[in-house]
Parts: sequence; C-alpha cells; structure tokens
Amino acid sequence: MTASYVDIAVDCSVPGVLVATLNRPDRRNALTDEMFDDLARLQSEVEAASDVRAVIITGEGRGFCAGLDLDIAATLPGLSVEEFLLAQERWSAALVGFSALSVPVICAINGPAAGAGFALALACDIRVASVSAKFNAAFVRVGLSAGDCGASWFLPRIVGLGRATEIMLTGRFVDSAEALAIGLVSDVVADGAVLDRALATAAAISANSPFSMRMSKQVIVANSAASSLGAAVALENRTQVLASRTEDMREALTAFREKRAPEFSGRGARA
Repeated sequence: MTASYVDIAVDCSVPGVLVATLNRPDRRNALTDEMFDDLARLQSEVEAASDVRAVIITGEGRGFCAGLDLDIAATLPGLSVEEFLLAQERWSAALVGFSALSVPVICAINGPAAGAGFALALACDIRVASVSAKFNAAFVRVGLSAGDCGASWFLPRIVGLGRATEIMLTGRFVDSAEALAIGLVSDVVADGAVLDRALATAAAISANSPFSMRMSKQVIVANSAASSLGAAVALENRTQVLASRTEDMREALTAFREKRAPEFSGRGARA
C-alpha cells in the first residue's frame, strides 16, 4: 500500500489480508473529514492491489467507532443546505463504498459502534464482535434522521424490517448478546480476541480462489435486491459459467480430488 493515512493504521503483515485500524482512541475513533477521506482512499488502494484477498476493519482502544466527531457535528446547524448535502454525500460514499469492494470486508467490532460507526459496521460483509461491543443509531438521538450512511438500507436486510425500525427509531443500544441473537453479528468473542477471530475468518476466505470470492460477493450483494427468484438464479447461472473458465477453478477441483491444498494463480476467466 502506498497511500499515507492520517488517523488510520494499515497493516499488511498477514499475507493476503489488509487490516485497517481506526486510530483515534482518545476520541473513541470518532470520524473526522480526514478519516472519511482516508477510508475512501483505502478502498481505491485495495481495488488496485492484486494481493489483497480480504479486508478487516477494527478500532484502536476500547471503542470501535463513536460516529461523527462531535466537534464536526456541532458545526452542522451552521452549514447551508448545499454545504451539508455535499459533506453528507462524501461521508456516506466513504462508508457505503466498503459494500462495493470486490474483496470481502470483515468488521472486527472491539467496542461501541454508534452513529456513522454503526453504519460502517453495517456496510461490511461480515461482522464479528467482542463481548463489550454495542450498537446504536445515534443520529436520531441528536435530532437527525435515523437513516444515515446506508443504515436504513443495510439494517432491515440484516435483521428484518420490524426489528430494524424499532432499533433505529428508539436509538437504543443493542448489546453483543442481542446482536448475535438477531443476526447483526455472526460471532461474539471475548474482549481482546475479536481481531484474531476476524483473521481466522479472513484465512478461511483466502483459502478459496480470488476470482470465486469476487464473483460470490457480487452475487450476494446483487441478489439481496434482486427483483425475483428468476433474476437471482439467472445471475447465479452466468456467474458459475464465468467462474468455470478460470485456471483457478481447474486447480481447485484438482486439489479437492487429490486431497491437497490448492495453489492459485489468481488468473481470471479464459475466453
């Protein structure tokens, strides 16, 4: 990775895995303008890096992300409608962009995730949480809409419309036990173990071929909003045929039959 980041620490020491840590622990990793820009820049770098197979997002210290920094929030009433809209569009694009990355994104939630921090977690493909993690749609508690940075799209699709509506309209906290029970997170582990759990998930993902993971994520995201079962299956059918044209598919099948680990080349589809 070549970009320089202000308040995000990037670690690529585990082959194939990029760990991005929100790094403002004194402010519970609250998001600043610079951090939103860093997140958008990170996505561009990941897409340009052929060796990144999975991304993990976590927070430094006791919190995952407290949302928009309160110093910035205090300036919002003084902005013109146009100024606020332009800022809001940039902020939301920086978070929602993780859902569109070609590689899977795992959120290792090490503490409270509030407001835009909650939205960031929702935009990731997989969420694992520590026992001390908790979630809330804080926007509604400060006089703003409960829908922010994609939350009103992601949350109902993850936990169901009725439950999402109650969580968003009350602004209450959802603790880690409830988050696991309603499917908001896939796993809850002891405090201090969440990054290891995310790395284990990333390793399991990286054991599959890069092209198949890219196609799988595209199908899952696209078919979450498919107009019909027929449309969803049609996309699956075409994706399967496309994936079968890769050298990695042949290697994966051969390795499976020979009961050995595959050696992927990362080469895409053949004509």
